[in-house]
Amino acid sequence: MIQNNFTIFDCSIVHFPKIQNRAGNITPIQNNIESPFAIKRVYYLYDVPGGESRGAHAHKELEQLIIAASGSFDVTIDDGKNKKTFSLNRPYFGLHLKPGMWRELSNFSSGSICLVLASQLYNEDDYIRDYDQFLKR
Repeated sequence: MIQNNFTIFDCSIVHFPKIQNRAGNITPIQNNIESPFAIKRVYYLYDVPGGESRGAHAHKELEQLIIAASGSFDVTIDDGKNKKTFSLNRPYFGLHLKPGMWRELSNFSSGSICLVLASQLYNEDDYIRDYDQFLKR
């Protein structure tokens, strides 16, 4: 069961530093500095076929930063009462998701890469994969 009372209004876009150089840009993301939590896992989604979506689950305790490392996609979050869609398309912006948010990722551009920084190691027990169960929490 989710042990918090976060809403979509507790989730926000985080602006990371963008260090520009004639040879390209770099964006550092450090634990508890640019990231609002200690990062314990990193993964990325890529080669998502056109028209497909990802996500469709919530986490009981996990926090995430979702970043469009390349290309663009939409993230729709839902707290059971309110929904909001964020369009991510810059690698120096990330969406900070608090625990208890249902999320769906969609509208992936060709060649997009979704980078996810997570506050915990993978734990299947932390997932809520059924939307009706999510609404009953």
